[in-house]
Amino acid sequence: MRLLARVSYDGTRYRGYQVQPNQLTVQAVIEAALTRIHKGNEIKVTASGRTDAGVHALGQAFHFDSTLRIPEGNWVRAMNSQLPDDIVITDVHQVADDFHARFNVIEKWYEYRMYNTTLIDPFKRHYSHYVKMPLDVALMNQACQYLVGTHDFTAFCSAKSNVKASKVRTIFHATCEYQSDEIVFTISGSGFLYNMVRIIVGSLIDVGKGRKPPEVIQQALQNFDRNTLGKTAPAKGLYLKHVVYDKNEKKF
Repeated sequence: MRLLARVSYDGTRYRGYQVQPNQLTVQAVIEAALTRIHKGNEIKVTASGRTDAGVHALGQAFHFDSTLRIPEGNWVRAMNSQLPDDIVITDVHQVADDFHARFNVIEKWYEYRMYNTTLIDPFKRHYSHYVKMPLDVALMNQACQYLVGTHDFTAFCSAKSNVKASKVRTIFHATCEYQSDEIVFTISGSGFLYNMVRIIVGSLIDVGKGRKPPEVIQQALQNFDRNTLGKTAPAKGLYLKHVVYDKNEKKF
């Protein structure tokens, strides 16, 4: 049977999600755990997408096939017993045999956390990007509105991307808001390019500091010029929040 799992992880000590030779990755650790559960029979997993080194997940999703007849309710306990404390399975349930964790995605939600205080918080150093200079959240939200809709996001894609196909993506939601001493940027869309969210955040920070107008986002969407945008924000503030497969599923 094919199973869909949801997983949360702290990406601090991992070289990203995807398996890499001689590197500690989230996928490699999960596959090793499943292989132990299957008495040494190798199990491969397919995720909704990859996350970079240092990026976290609140709701990454992946599927795998198993011949074991473990009740759905017992899979979470079985997998977590084989995983380290910084990787936690939150849900496992059976899906159709032709279900695909990547190709069946309808919508992805990300959030990026920036703490905006006068002093560095040592307990947030791996989980939020520190910005000392005050940020104008109203201006950042103005900039966010240019993101919503279907656009060619070429300017918001890293030069290291190997995507040769269309860079057109649809953004459904983009906002910034204060949550205690943090500014949280939340975005959802049909899909995202390599470093796209982090490039957007770097550009929003420039807007929030008053270095660039909110219209810089609109201009970049029109001229496809990466050089007009801000620096790529650090990975540590980024979280894959949720992956949506059912249009009737509750949204955030």
